This record gives sequence, structure tokens and C-alpha cells, in this order.
Amino acid sequence: MPDDGPDWKEVRGVVVRGHRVASGLNPATPHPLGTIRLQIPHFARRGLDLTGWHPATINVSIAPRRFTLRAPCYTFRNVAWTSLHPGEDFSFCRCRVVYGGEAVAGWVYTPHPDTKPDHVQPPDVLEIITRYLDGLTYGVPLILRLPPTEITVG
Repeated sequence: MPDDGPDWKEVRGVVVRGHRVASGLNPATPHPLGTIRLQIPHFARRGLDLTGWHPATINVSIAPRRFTLRAPCYTFRNVAWTSLHPGEDFSFCRCRVVYGGEAVAGWVYTPHPDTKPDHVQPPDVLEIITRYLDGLTYGVPLILRLPPTEITVG
């Protein structure tokens, strides 16, 4: 993953609770290992290796702002990662998560709402895949660094 440049924009947000299916922590999920863990091999076969990254998402609300995908690094169509529903489309944009005085590499993980059967996020919530961040809890403010060529916030 290339380093961020001076044109990357900083966006303030706060960690919010998601549907807890990406991590598998939702007791009602049919995927107790978590959806991310099941999707990782499919993404790797298409060119994005997330092996070693924390198999969950950090949900960051940037309300009242919203994000728009422009030119993601990766867009994967019709990813058939489960037999429970048809394939889904996913896009990934680079990001940095500023937490604990450190800027940590990550990906904005965006399942396309038009192909996602359940658990769609509000338009102000970015889902982030990164390494495990010790001590991160709901309500913690974060700064995201985003490349405006890939994703914009308005």
C-alpha cells in the first residue's frame, strides 16, 4: 500500500457500533467466524491480500457528512463468498486511521448497497479494515486520512 501524500484529507469521526456481522460477534449471524474472515480468501484471489489484518471492521461515523466513492483502488464484482445469497460487489479505498498518536494503514471497505442483502450502513458510516487497535471502543474519536482521488467527503 503506497504511503499517503500531502493531498490526503483529514476527516474527524467517532467509532460507532455496527451490525457486528463482519466480526461474527452478532449472536444472530449465520456466519459466526465473521463475514470478513470468509471474504478474505475471495479478495486475495482477486488481488487484495488482507491476510494478517484484523478480520472485522471499525465503523466510523462522520455525521453529518457523507462519503462518495470516486475511484477506489479495488472494486470486485459478484463476489460469491457465501451460499446464503448471490454475489456482492465490494470497493476498497486506502486510508490511514489516526489513533493513539499513530497513523495506521487501513482500507475503507465498502460493500455496495445495491448488491448487499442485509446490514447496510448509514451513509455517514465508513467501515475500516486495519490491524487490531488495542483499547479502541465505541465513542472514541478518530481521524481518518483519505485520498480524495479515491473517496471524497462532503
